[in-house]
Amino acid sequence: QVQLVESGGGLVQPGGSLRLSCAASGTVLGINDMGWYRQAPGKERGLVATRSSSGTVTKYANSVKGRFTISRDNANKTVYLQMDNLKPEDTAVYYCNLHYTTGYDFWGQGTQVTVSS
Repeated sequence: QVQLVESGGGLVQPGGSLRLSCAASGTVLGINDMGWYRQAPGKERGLVATRSSSGTVTKYANSVKGRFTISRDNANKTVYLQMDNLKPEDTAVYYCNLHYTTGYDFWGQGTQVTVSS
C-alpha cells in the first residue's frame, strides 16, 4: 500500500511563492506519473502538473504554465511543486497524486494553499 504525505501549503500574498512537497511511502512501482491536482470551493478537482517517472513527459495546466515548476526525486519517492507569482485564483486544496499506467491512483490528504492580501 502506498501513502502520500503532502507538506508546504499555507497563506501567501499575491505575487509570492510556495513550494509543495509530497513523499510516498511503501512500495512504488517503477513506471508511474506523480503530480498535483487542485480543488477550489465549488469546483471540480483538476490537473495542475504531472511528471512521468522517466522524466520525459511533463504536463501543466495552461493556467499555471510559466509560473509553476514540477520536479521529482525518484530515489526518495518525492515530488515537488514550486509555485511562483501566485494569484488569488490559485487558492485551493492541492492534492498529490501517484498514477500507475494500469489506471490505479493514489491520493494524498491535501494541503491548503491560500493566496490573499
